[in-house]
Amino acid sequence: MQISDTRPKQSPRILLTDAALMQSLKEAIAQKLVPDVVKIDQQGIYPQDFLREIGEIGAYGQGVSVEYGGTGRGVLSAIKAIEMVSEACLSTGFMAWCHNACSWYLQNTDNPFLREQILPKVATGQLLAGTGLSNPMKHFAGIEKIKITATPCDGGYILNGTLPWVSNIGDQHLFGVSAQIEGTDDYLMAIAQGGMQGLELRQDVHFIALEGTNTFRCLFRNAFISHDWILAAPCDRYVEYIKPGFILMQVGMGLGLTQNCIDLMRRVDKTKQHVNQYLDDRPDEMEMELEALRLKSYRLAEAIGHGRELVSKEVLREVIQARATASELSLRASQSLMLHAGAIAYVHGSVYDRRLRESYFVAMVTPALKHLRKVLATMPK
Repeated sequence: MQISDTRPKQSPRILLTDAALMQSLKEAIAQKLVPDVVKIDQQGIYPQDFLREIGEIGAYGQGVSVEYGGTGRGVLSAIKAIEMVSEACLSTGFMAWCHNACSWYLQNTDNPFLREQILPKVATGQLLAGTGLSNPMKHFAGIEKIKITATPCDGGYILNGTLPWVSNIGDQHLFGVSAQIEGTDDYLMAIAQGGMQGLELRQDVHFIALEGTNTFRCLFRNAFISHDWILAAPCDRYVEYIKPGFILMQVGMGLGLTQNCIDLMRRVDKTKQHVNQYLDDRPDEMEMELEALRLKSYRLAEAIGHGRELVSKEVLREVIQARATASELSLRASQSLMLHAGAIAYVHGSVYDRRLRESYFVAMVTPALKHLRKVLATMPK
């Protein structure tokens, strides 16, 4: 893969204080994301310029060490950034999570090339990135089989197989990939690039939401990947390092979407409270539950810290439960918003319609709500 080995200079904007970061992010969202939300949702426009802009601000470098282009603040600030973007647009909030997840992979690898040469570019948004780990996460949970095989060869591995859908990718984008090493029971994790030889990206389906996320089917046909791009092989212990941050950062999507649903319910109530008061899941009730989840998630983010070490089983269980609660709250909040708004919510393309469709994604993206409940049911108490 053709990536320059020259380390980029760190943008001075990424070193903003947490409060200044959030203010800059808020301004970027208002000026450069909100005007395009309808196009992103209905026309599938990919907001590449905005994604690069918030990378320069620091939205992807919070969990990354300062020496590799980040701020070293950990997962907490990353969750806050994802939450803020998701409040306006879940498609873009999801891509902010995708990119942060890839930064997290790179932060936690022992591969010096990836950490020193690639991570700084991902942390600052110079290289955009996705995750690609839906299949292995489900595989390691006993839900489906791994779809990629890796055959050892001189200098690396040959990859073959298909990943159904990988988001926030393109010819120049990076993304994580996991494969079973041929002839063994071991697995590897690596960083692939959309334009690498032997990889074909196909965009052959349309979704009811999240259309602007550059989601492709990835077909690997004798695609060579060198040792320089291997995150871990075997990757059993590495997966345990990245899992808590991977899952917990997704909670930011649910926090942001639920907050916006509550705000919209209150706006509707200015003229309809006299009848809406008889509905369940009223804004004040939802706000209390949302704040409890927010505080819990922020506390867990502090417990996870900067990665590169295992968390306790108790913390992992709480992380998984928080992620499940984010799904449940998103579904309830969007449904309640529809009922609060009434007939106007049934108009195609309304904000109420969009938030409802997006909420199902929070509950279905890997790890999906059923996946999370399966894991919780099988974890020792």
